[in-house]
Amino acid sequence: MSRLFIVTGEASGDAHGANLAKALRALRPDSELVGVGGHRMAEAGVELVTGLKRLDHMGLPGPSVLLGAYHNYRRLAGILNRTRFDAVVFIDHPGLNLRLARVAKAAGQRVVYYIAPQIWAWAPGRITLIRQVVDQMLVILPFEQALYQQAGVPCEFVGHPLLDQVAPSYNPLELRHRFGLEGGGPVIGLLPGSRESEIRSLLPILLEAATLILKQEPSARFVLAQAGSVSDELLASQLQGREVPVTVVKDQASEVMACADVLLVASGTATLQAAIVGTPMVLLYTTAWLTYWIVRLKILVQWIGLVNIVAGRSVVPELIQQEATPDRVSKEAMKLLRDPEAAMAMKEALREVRESLGKPGASSRAAEAILKVCRA
Repeated sequence: MSRLFIVTGEASGDAHGANLAKALRALRPDSELVGVGGHRMAEAGVELVTGLKRLDHMGLPGPSVLLGAYHNYRRLAGILNRTRFDAVVFIDHPGLNLRLARVAKAAGQRVVYYIAPQIWAWAPGRITLIRQVVDQMLVILPFEQALYQQAGVPCEFVGHPLLDQVAPSYNPLELRHRFGLEGGGPVIGLLPGSRESEIRSLLPILLEAATLILKQEPSARFVLAQAGSVSDELLASQLQGREVPVTVVKDQASEVMACADVLLVASGTATLQAAIVGTPMVLLYTTAWLTYWIVRLKILVQWIGLVNIVAGRSVVPELIQQEATPDRVSKEAMKLLRDPEAAMAMKEALREVRESLGKPGASSRAAEAILKVCRA
């Protein structure tokens, strides 16, 4: 029997943690899984640590967020110091997880990091700590393995876990029927993110852009992918009083992407998910100006969208900060709707991105690597 402690952070980490837990149980049904996550991990059979504060804050933290993070750190550090595990698995969320990895290593735990910190984007100095505290790095982007191996960190590329969540193909007509989107006009998918701060800052821009699109394309329909971490009340408050009719679909992001002709997507994992589905998109993001300038000073890559970073070129338009206006968003969307050649060129580039991410089965390969560490 293997006893494992799995620590995730935000909503996407919960999904990856759940898939990993299922893969571990498939390989070792007697595995004992304890961890930090959300409802997906609980449904996958992980015994969750209770009493933790929210882990998905973005931007500059205020006093309450810092206090909550300190509370989480103390609670989890206590568990790592008191309880022996065969391996401790950290998933993404490096702000807290690298600190906890230091604690775990000092306590004599074996440390595995799944979905690596993006040191190629910012904070390259973290590699020194990673080399000291991580026994095995499991990466999901094709260029990361060489980067970590050159730095002296044992590393394996397992492929991207999104390939396990996205079906090989979808029937757009069937999905439109399921969501009540029948008709001859184009369908635009709205993906405003999975965090409350993203919904409050980005959804108003998307809805105003939808209004502008509707004036030019009266037959257009709009479907919004609601993440499980977003409350119905928050979404309802943002949609109330809007003239544009929006169909809301919960916890079916890939299906929303597949039924749409064009997507308006918040920067993040969803852009890579959309690339795997293969739907043309426009990427946008805004944050507090102080946060933005701090990040811009530290960032090492030309783009912020994962799809562009993996492609190594500008495949998807990025509208960031002052460029993320309803007018710009609607113009980029209309270009993809009215220019079939531009849409097809983007689809071809997205296909190349998908192929570079490896083959399905990332969660199983990660589980095998983790159990190998347990046996070491």
